[in-house]
Amino acid sequence: MSEQQTAEDTRPDEVEEETLAVPLAALQPSLEAVLMVADQPLDAVTLATAVGYPVEEVVATLQTLAEEYTEQGRGFELRQVAGGWRYYTRDEYAVVVEKFVLDGQQARLTQAALETLAVVAYKQPVSRARVSAIRGVNVDGVMRTLLTRGLVEEAGQDAETGANLYRTTSYFLERIGVVSLDELPELAPYLPEMEDIAEELAEAAAPAVGTEAPASAADGQTESEDAP
Repeated sequence: MSEQQTAEDTRPDEVEEETLAVPLAALQPSLEAVLMVADQPLDAVTLATAVGYPVEEVVATLQTLAEEYTEQGRGFELRQVAGGWRYYTRDEYAVVVEKFVLDGQQARLTQAALETLAVVAYKQPVSRARVSAIRGVNVDGVMRTLLTRGLVEEAGQDAETGANLYRTTSYFLERIGVVSLDELPELAPYLPEMEDIAEELAEAAAPAVGTEAPASAADGQTESEDAP
């Protein structure tokens, strides 16, 4: 009986010794190691689970790391983007990295792609037909490019027309450096004055007086382009 009691008495100590033998890794280096291999922004809960520390402590350490990198003038920075944390090249060194990675290849979006992406960003969820109507050109090819690059994704179908709807992705937020769509700049300062719009509309409508546009044919073509 005494031997059994002795064994029971030593178990807590053994467990404690075993626990102490495998201490938690230091928080800052652990976060750096995990973030170094991340291919997308990681939220605080995911990071806390990975390193085994409370979320509050992880968030505070992430903020400290971000400040330290800035103070030390590192070539990279730690940013909170699209709901998570990730390392990014500092803006002033982007040209060096771009030259190394692209090696002369053109990776920038065309003006048409940028304009289409802007329409989706501000009108989402939106159909291709609606984007085409706003831009005044067919955007099928450009939309495929945006989908391929992961900047735009499907967002269901329009209840009335059955057309596919599109929206921007979290990768889009990450690339432009904002946390949510609420941080997009307002369009009002960049819109033309109402007088200019009225003049343009009048000039555009003048040659078409007395001519009836084949609306049904155009609508049919647009719907077929957006049909799922």
